[in-house]
Amino acid sequence: MTILGISAYYHDSAAAIVTDGEIIAAAQEERFTRIKNDKNFPAEAIKYCLSEAGKSIDELDAIVFYDKSFLKFERLIETYYSFAPRGIFSFFKSIPTWLNEKIFIKQNIRKELKKIQHYDPKKLNLLFTEHHLSHAASAFFPSGFEEAAILTIDGVGEWATTTICKGKGNKIEILKEMKFPHSVGLLYSAFTYYLGFSVNSDEYKLMGLAPYGNADAEETIHFIDLIKTKILRLFNDGSILLNQEYFEYAYGLKMTNNKKFEQLFGIKRRKPSEEFTSRYLNLAYAIQNVTEEIVLKLARHAKQITGCANLCMAGGVALNCVANGKIVKEEIFGKLFIQPAAGDAGGALGAALAGYYIYFNQEKNYHEKGDSMKGSYLGPSFNNDDILAVLEDKKISYKKFSAFSQLCDETASLIAKGNIIGWFQGRMEFGPRALGNRSILGDPSYPGMQKKLNLKIKFRESFRPFAPAVLLDDLNTYFELHNPSPYMLLVSMVQKDKLNIPPENYKSFSLNEKLYYPRSEKLQAVTHVDGTARIQSVASNINPRFYQLLNACKEIMGSSVLVNTSFNVKDEPIVCTPSDAISCFLKTEMDFLVIGDFMISRNK
Repeated sequence: MTILGISAYYHDSAAAIVTDGEIIAAAQEERFTRIKNDKNFPAEAIKYCLSEAGKSIDELDAIVFYDKSFLKFERLIETYYSFAPRGIFSFFKSIPTWLNEKIFIKQNIRKELKKIQHYDPKKLNLLFTEHHLSHAASAFFPSGFEEAAILTIDGVGEWATTTICKGKGNKIEILKEMKFPHSVGLLYSAFTYYLGFSVNSDEYKLMGLAPYGNADAEETIHFIDLIKTKILRLFNDGSILLNQEYFEYAYGLKMTNNKKFEQLFGIKRRKPSEEFTSRYLNLAYAIQNVTEEIVLKLARHAKQITGCANLCMAGGVALNCVANGKIVKEEIFGKLFIQPAAGDAGGALGAALAGYYIYFNQEKNYHEKGDSMKGSYLGPSFNNDDILAVLEDKKISYKKFSAFSQLCDETASLIAKGNIIGWFQGRMEFGPRALGNRSILGDPSYPGMQKKLNLKIKFRESFRPFAPAVLLDDLNTYFELHNPSPYMLLVSMVQKDKLNIPPENYKSFSLNEKLYYPRSEKLQAVTHVDGTARIQSVASNINPRFYQLLNACKEIMGSSVLVNTSFNVKDEPIVCTPSDAISCFLKTEMDFLVIGDFMISRNK
C-alpha cells in the first residue's frame, strides 16, 4: 500500500510518500524551485517522491492533503464576522486567494496532478486530514513508541492551535485542544514581528537573540510580568488566553497593534535594519522565557492526563530547541521524540501516515531500536557519475578519491588548519536542519570562525549561533546532555570544564561584547552567549559517512566536535543538487567543497 502526503498553499509546501508504513521519501518544494519557504503546490517534490517510490499516480492507494480547507474557511469567515467592521481590507485581500486556490482545493489538486502526469480520475482516492492530526501523526507514528503522549503546538490549523493527544498502536486520540485566536505560535510570531523579523520564517532568529538579554535586569523582569498580566493569562495546564487588544493577526494585515505594544513596553516596533538596543534584547529574552514556561506546563499536563512515559512533539513551536531542552532537563518524560520536520512541511508526512494507519487501519510496527525517520535523510541523492557530469560541464578542476577514508583524512586535516568545507553527501535532509549531508563545516576552536561563517559564508546576522555536530559516543564529554539529539532539536549547556568563567558583569554586556567574548577555548564557535549549544549527535548506523569524518577529525584534532551549519546562504533554501552546491560554493568564501568522492579547492 502506497500513500502520498501533500502540504501546500500556506508556507513550506512539501510531499512525502509511504509504502506499507515505511517512509520512502520526503522533501520540501523550496529545494527544487529555489524559492525560500515556497508555498505553491509541490509539483517537483511530488515528482521526486513518485520517482523514488517507483510509482505512478494511478498506482497510489490514496493522496492525503494535510488539512481541511473548508474548516479553515469557516474559521476565517467567523473571525472576520466577530471583529467586523475591523479587518475589511484584510478580508478583501484574502478572499480572492481563497476563492481561486484554497476553497476549491479538490479541483486544484486534481488539476495540478494532471500537470505532473496523466492519470485516471476515477482511480484517484483523495483524502483530507485535520492539520493538527497531521502534526500528531508525523511525530507519533515514526517515533518508535508503542504508546506516547503527543503535543502539537503551532500558529493555527483549522481552529486548533495546540493539542494534547494520546497515541497507542495505530490510533491517535485528541484529548484537549486550544483554539484560535489563542495561540502560543501566534504569540511568539507576534513578538518576532515586533522585533523586526519576518513571520513564519524568522522565529528561530528570535530564539537565538533571546540569550543576549539580561535575565537579571529589572526591565527584563518587568517585561515578563507585563506579558503575563497584560498580554496573556497563563493557566496551570499550559493553556493561554491572549488579550486581543494587543494583536491584529485575527483580522488585520499585521501581527500586533503597534500602538498598544509601544504604550505597554515603551519601545517602538524595531525596523529590520535597526540595531538591537538592550531593550529589544530584554524583550526577546522575556518572550522566550514565557514561551518556555508555557511549553513546560503543557508537557507536564500532557504527562498528567495521558500517564504516558514518552512524549512526541510537532508543530512549528516544537522547533524551539531551547524549550525542548528544558523538557529534557526537567525529566518530565522518559523519552522524547520531536519530528525533525516539525513545521508545515512535516504535515505532508503526517498526512500520509495518518492515511495509512488511521484511515486504512493498518497495524503499526513498533521500532524498539529507535525512530523510523532514517535520520531524516529522505531527499534526493546523486552518485559520482551524476556529480562528475556536472563538474565536467562546468569545467571545474577536482580531485577524485578512490577510498572514502582518505577523503575523510584529508578533509579533517584541512578543517584542522581553519578551512571551511562545503560537505555534500548522500540523501538530502527533510526539515529545516542540515544534518551532515548538505552542510558547511568548520573547526569550532579556530579563531574568528563564527564571525567568518556569519559574515563571509552565510551572509547573515552576526548574532546568530552555530550548532555543533559531535560523535554520539563523545556527547557527554562536551555537553550536559544525556539524551541523543540526532535532529539538532535540543539545546543543552556546554560542560563546565569546557567553558571560560565570565566576569561578574557579563550579563550587562552589550550584544557585541557578549558575541565576541571568549566563552570557550575549544568550542567558541558553537557555544552561545549563555553557555549553551544546539546539538547534533551523530551515530554510525544513521550516517556512517558523516560519522567517519568526525572520527577522522577526532584523530587529527583531538576532538570530534565540528561546526555544522546548513549548506546555503541567507534567503536561499539548503542546496539540493550538485549544481546548487557548486553555485553556492562559488559565491561564498568557503575554502573547499567535498561532493561525493570529489574535492574542489577554491584556489584551483
